[in-house]
Amino acid sequence: MSARDNLFADGVRMLSTEAVELTLQSLRAYWDKHEYVAVAWSGGKDSTAVLTVLIHLIEAGELPRPAKLYVFYADTRQELPPIQMAAEMVMAKLRTFDWIEVIIVRAPLDKRYMVYILGRGVPPPNNNTLRWCTRQIKVDPMAEALGRVIAGLPGTALMITGVRQGESAVRDGRIEMSCSKDGAECGQGWYQQTLPEAKGIRGRIATLAPILHWRVCIVWDWLKYYARQPEFGGWPVSILADAYGGDEAEEINARTGCIGCPLAVRDTALDFLVSTEAWAHLAPLAELKPLYRWMRLPQQRLRKAGAEMLKDGSLAKNPQRMGPLTLEARGIALAKVLDIQARARVDLINAEEEARIRELIAARTFPDKWDGNEPNAAVWLDKVNQDGSVEPILFRDLVGQ
Repeated sequence: MSARDNLFADGVRMLSTEAVELTLQSLRAYWDKHEYVAVAWSGGKDSTAVLTVLIHLIEAGELPRPAKLYVFYADTRQELPPIQMAAEMVMAKLRTFDWIEVIIVRAPLDKRYMVYILGRGVPPPNNNTLRWCTRQIKVDPMAEALGRVIAGLPGTALMITGVRQGESAVRDGRIEMSCSKDGAECGQGWYQQTLPEAKGIRGRIATLAPILHWRVCIVWDWLKYYARQPEFGGWPVSILADAYGGDEAEEINARTGCIGCPLAVRDTALDFLVSTEAWAHLAPLAELKPLYRWMRLPQQRLRKAGAEMLKDGSLAKNPQRMGPLTLEARGIALAKVLDIQARARVDLINAEEEARIRELIAARTFPDKWDGNEPNAAVWLDKVNQDGSVEPILFRDLVGQ
C-alpha cells in the first residue's frame, strides 16, 4: 500500500491523508542527512503516535529501514497506570524487531522525583519559583542517554519527537521563533540541527517533530482506529485512551503528566480514571495534590535566619527565604505516600527508592547551602534590610504574608 493513496482509509473513519503525507515528506526531507535514527518516547499519546506511525511507514516501504532504530523510553516512575501498562506492552512488541533497540531512561536514583523531595528535602515543584521536575526526571536523563549511545558511533543522529502545535502556548512560541532555522521549511515539521541538552556531542544530534501539524483528532484516529489493526502494526495501544478519557478521549482531551502533578490546577486524567469501574481503585491518588500543597507550607520548611552573602560580597535579594522540607515533614510525607500507594495498588516509591529516602533522612541530607539548623519557616525573625541592617518585624508587616 502507498501512504499517499488509501493507506489510512477504512469504512469507519478517514485519517487525514494530507496530514500523513506531510509527515512522510517531513521524514523524507531529513532521513538521509543522518546516519542514525532515534525516537524520544514518553509513553503519552503524541509520542506513541509518532513512534508507531514511523515504524509502520518503514515496514510499508515508504522509508528506508535504518540499520538500527533507537527508541528511548523516558520512565519518570510517576506515570498513570494505563500509560505505564501501555508502554510496557508496546516495548514488548518493539523488542520483536531485530532492527529496533529499546533503551529505558530513568533519572539517577538521588534525582528521581520522590527521592529528591523526600530524601533531599527539595519542596515539590511549583509554577512560580521552583519548576525543576521536567528537566531533571525527563529531559536531562534523555539527553544523557542519547549522548552515551551516539558518542560511541560515527556520524550524526536524527531524534524524532512527538511535539505538536497547540499542546503548549510556550512551546508554540518557541516553534514559531525557530521555524526558519537550520534550513527547515513550513510543512516539513520542526527541525533543529542541535539538541541543546546534548552536552559534549552538540552538532551530532538533530531533532525533528514530523507530526507537528497533527490535530488531536488525527492523533486519536491513528491510535484508536488504525495503529491497533494488524495491517498497521497491531499495536497494543487501546488502554492508552483510558488515561485521556476513554471512549471520549478526543472530546475530553485530558492532559496527563505525573500522577497528582503539583503544577496542574486539576488532574483531569486521574479524575476521569477514578470515575470508571476499572480504575476506581486509583482514588487514593487524589490525595497526592493536597499532600504536595501541605509540604510547601511554611510549617513544613526551613527558613534562612538572616542575610546571605553572595560570592561577590553583595547581599542576596531574598533574605530569610524559605527553603527545604524539615526532616519531620519528610518522614510524615513518606509514610503518607506509602499509605496512598498501598491503597491505590500502584508503585510510586519502590523498595530501592524507599531505602534510599530513609538513608538520606537518617544522614540529615539537605540541599546545598542548607544544613538543617535553620529555623522553621513558620517562625518570623527580625527583618533584614538590603544594607544588612536588622529591625524587628511589626504586625503590619505580617499582614498579607
